[in-house]
This record gives sequence, C-alpha cells and structure tokens, in this order.
Amino acid sequence: MQKENKMGVMPITKLLFSMSLPIMISMLVQSMYNIVDGIFVSRINESALTATSIAYSAQMLQIAVAVGTGVGVNAIISRYLGAKQLDKAKRTATTGLILTVLSSCVFMLWGLFGTKAFISQFTDSKEIITMGTSYLKICQLYCLGIFLGTFFQRLLQSSGKTFLSMCAQLFGAVVNIVLDPILIFGMLNMPALGIKGAAIATVIGQWSAAIIGLVLHIVLNREVRFEFKGFRIEKEIVFSIYKVGAPTIIVQSIGSVMVAMMNMILGSLNTLAVTFFGIYYKCQSFLFMPMNGLGQGTLPIVAYNYGAQNTERVKEAAKLSIISAGCIGLLGMILFMLCPESTLNLFSASQELKTIGIPALRIISVVFIFSSITMVIGYIISGLGNGMVNMVATALRQLIIFLPSAYLLGRIAGVSGIWFCFWISELIGFIYAVYKLKKYKIL
Repeated sequence: MQKENKMGVMPITKLLFSMSLPIMISMLVQSMYNIVDGIFVSRINESALTATSIAYSAQMLQIAVAVGTGVGVNAIISRYLGAKQLDKAKRTATTGLILTVLSSCVFMLWGLFGTKAFISQFTDSKEIITMGTSYLKICQLYCLGIFLGTFFQRLLQSSGKTFLSMCAQLFGAVVNIVLDPILIFGMLNMPALGIKGAAIATVIGQWSAAIIGLVLHIVLNREVRFEFKGFRIEKEIVFSIYKVGAPTIIVQSIGSVMVAMMNMILGSLNTLAVTFFGIYYKCQSFLFMPMNGLGQGTLPIVAYNYGAQNTERVKEAAKLSIISAGCIGLLGMILFMLCPESTLNLFSASQELKTIGIPALRIISVVFIFSSITMVIGYIISGLGNGMVNMVATALRQLIIFLPSAYLLGRIAGVSGIWFCFWISELIGFIYAVYKLKKYKIL
C-alpha cells in the first residue's frame, strides 16, 4: 500500500510550520538579497539605484508569470495527490514544465527588442536609461533560469517537500549575494562591471537555483514524475492550472503596474520620492516575502485536505495561518516604526531623502497587520480552487483603490500626504478578503 502523505495525517500545527518555515526562511534570504543588492548598487551612485528601481517593475512581471504558473501547478498536483490520482499529477507536472518554458520565451523577446523603450518611459536621464537598459536586458535574455527555478520549487512544495524547495532557493540567493560585490566592484581579480555585474550575478543565482531544484526533484521527489511518452497537451489540465494560476499572475502583475504608475505619480512631485519608494519596496519584501512563504506553505495543505474532503483539517490550517500572519505583520510594523532612519542609512540616504522617508515608513507600516492577513487569506482560498479572491483583493489594495488615492492625496497634500493611500486601500482589501473567506465557512 502507498504510504499516506504527511499533509493528510500530521498534526496541523506541526505540519504548517514544517511546511512554511523552510519557504519563509528561503524567501527571507531572498528578501535579504533584494536589500543587499540595493545596498551594493547604491554604492555605484544614486542613478544606478534609480535605474534598478525602474527595471524592477519589469522583473516583477517575470516573477508574476513564473510564480502564477507554479502556484497553479502546485495546487492542482497537491489536490490530485490528496485524491490519489497519480496519473493526473504526472500529466499536470509535464504540462506545467512546457508552459513554463514557453512563458519565458516571451520575456526573452522583450529583452531583445523592448528594454530601452521601457526604461525611457520613466525618465529623461540618459545615464539612468543607459544603466537601466543594460541591467534589464541581461535579466530578460537569460530569464529561463528564474522560470525553471520557480517551477521546480513549486513541484517540491506540491508533495510537501518544502525543505528541499528551501535548499534550492537558498543556494541561488547565496550565490547571488556572494557574486554581487565581486562582479560589481571587480574583486578577486575580476573586472569591475558595475550595474552589468549586478545583472549577471542575478542571472547566475537564478540558474543555480534552477539546477539544484531539478536535481532535487529528480532524485527525491518520487511522488511527482514527468510523463513524456505519448504526452499531449490537455486543455482540461491547462485550464485547471491557470484557473488558479492566472489570478496569481494578474495579482503579481498588478504589483508591477502599481510600482510603475507610482513612480510616475511620485516623479511628478519629487524625484527623491521615487528613490525612496524603490528603497521601501526592497525593504518591505523583508516582511512580505516570508509572508508569501507562509501562504505557499498553507496552500498545498488546504488543497490536499480539500481534495481528501477533510474539512476539519482545512479549517484548522486556515485559522493557524491567519493568526501567524497577524503576528508577523505586527512584528514588521514595530520594526519599521522603531528603525526608519537606520533602514535608510543602509542605502546611503541623504538628509533630504530621510526627511521624506522616515515619516513615510512609519505611516505605511501601520497597515502591515491588515495586509499580511489579506495575503494569507488569498492563498487559503486559492487552495480551495478559487484564485479570483486573491486577484480582486490585490487589485483593490494596489490598483483600483491605491493609485487613485495616491494621485488625489499627492495633489491635495503633496509627498507628505500621499502615503496615507496605503491606509485606505489596505483596509478595503482586508474587509473584502475576510468577507469572502466567511462565505466558505472556514472560520
């Protein structure tokens, strides 16, 4: 007889933290990379930091498609494993791999033909355009690494092997962090490549994570195999993947649009506000990337037990993840409240930048508890097979309510008042997510 998967039998508290903590740790390291990368780039000059901040909105689209496809594959495979439909799990994994490779090709074409035009939309500075184009082009042309790395990590997560997923992501992040100063500043007899070095370090780190993820999957993830013999694309499986994954892609893409549009709004008021927002977005990942790890650990547990029709375990997992999210959000708020100046000093912030950034960090951090819970609820409901709630909640938080509020507050109160748009949008998103979750009678 086949051994029962731990997601169906292990006590929920132990299961959730054994599933989530490895992902949270790996994503915490990933967020530390974002911060460290920004610190190294800021040492080149302020234009380099601004260039990477602009390019980041395009990189977020890569992440959106890679993560969205991976989340869809993760949820569907976990559900099939819970229902003991192993053949469908294999076909889903194979389909997901093909979709992942095809998706990356779109961004490679963008890297060949569209990077300079994209960067030019946000600045007139020739120096920033040159730096941003150089950085983004490298990241786009070799983006298959991040797509494959994300895919194999989600395959490992789908069968409960989140520790192995953590190992793959940690390896890539550590490689990235180590190579950053070497390639940017020319250490160990390497040439100083500046912002190109930052891009090359990023790409090598992504490919390193992909290779490790592939090896771990082949050797240790025996529950989920590829099936190429006689394989053909099945519309039903593609639809199932993107029923869950497409809303996640849209959710992540909304973040990209939000960053791009917010840069335009802030740029019309004060260029330093754009620089601050780039710093903030790197620093807030210190909270929200581990929060995504909690959600990613929760999703396969909910999906597996939902597939196994074990409602009590679904409810217990949902309740525990929401409480944990609230606690993490509270810690993040305290950190940003107490240490705003120290945070900005990491990026060699001028006094003028601190004048904008210190009150802004404190204002924004007030809503971290609400946003953390909203994010986790989105993952819970995605595990139930409905990714639309996550999409709508994020659209409210980062687009539909957020951008109009930012624009109006900026025109009324200037840069000092614009940050209160976070209060308005996050509260509305929170109310919507809680309302939708109650309809499932989970809480």
